[in-house]
Amino acid sequence: MYMNKTITEYFILKGFSDNPTLQMIVFVIILIIYLIIFGGNMMILLLICLDRHLHTPMYFFLANLSIVDISFTTTMLYKIFYSFASGEKSVPFFECILQCFTTGSFSIHELYILTAMSYDRYVAICRPLRYQLVMNQKACVVLASLCWVSGFLFASLPVWILSTFSCYTSIEINHFFCDIILLTKMTCSDTSVLDVLFFIEGLILFAISPFFLTFVPYIFIIIAILKIRTTTGKYKAFYTCSSHLTVIILLYTINIIQYMIPSNLDYKKLYTLINTVVVPLLNPIIYSLKNQDMKNALRKKGRL
Repeated sequence: MYMNKTITEYFILKGFSDNPTLQMIVFVIILIIYLIIFGGNMMILLLICLDRHLHTPMYFFLANLSIVDISFTTTMLYKIFYSFASGEKSVPFFECILQCFTTGSFSIHELYILTAMSYDRYVAICRPLRYQLVMNQKACVVLASLCWVSGFLFASLPVWILSTFSCYTSIEINHFFCDIILLTKMTCSDTSVLDVLFFIEGLILFAISPFFLTFVPYIFIIIAILKIRTTTGKYKAFYTCSSHLTVIILLYTINIIQYMIPSNLDYKKLYTLINTVVVPLLNPIIYSLKNQDMKNALRKKGRL
């Protein structure tokens, strides 16, 4: 029973394939997508910092979202780039645990930043006369800080428990990053506490809490828009939240599809890659094409 158990000091990430040609193709595609994600989100950050017309609560949260997207994709994909450049697929135990922590926390960050943006849109449309009073600088900083602190705190407990496990049935991880779920399945330690924690945090942090707090404000927003008498007024009100609504529908659709795909690990790896890059890739496009303020700022800076 205990013959295959080992005290683990490092893991080996198998990646997508052992085929050198396929590795090259995957590397080039991922590198191009990552550069677009990094460049697009950096463009948003720079425009928000440089254009005073974008110094508003909505763009403050959008800047936070861009930081999260850059951080999330970097922590998820960096090992692919490093492994291809160096040929080294091993990752020290501590580094693997750290990647579990960062990817988990940035996933939570994104959900709660989008939730804060929903609240901002609710106040802007349903309480426009009190918008400046409610969404003041202090309130925005507090909301953003809560999002960041919550992500780090909620991700730290399961990762800390996992870090106490040193015995694993294998050192090979059939993935391109250190997946906490796979590591939990591979350990020969008792994972009952961790399983319960996954269930509770998954239900509260990823399902009920952010979903409820993100979409309920839109019920009131839709009601408020329907009460507007003019077509122009309705369009203008809907336009102010269309970019954010598009992003959250896209994100939750992708997350729901995750539970519908086959359990085959090759499908899981492909889906995880798509899930990693789609929203960070489309965020800059959606907010640039659907937001007149961003387009105006981009044109203005382009003429300088």
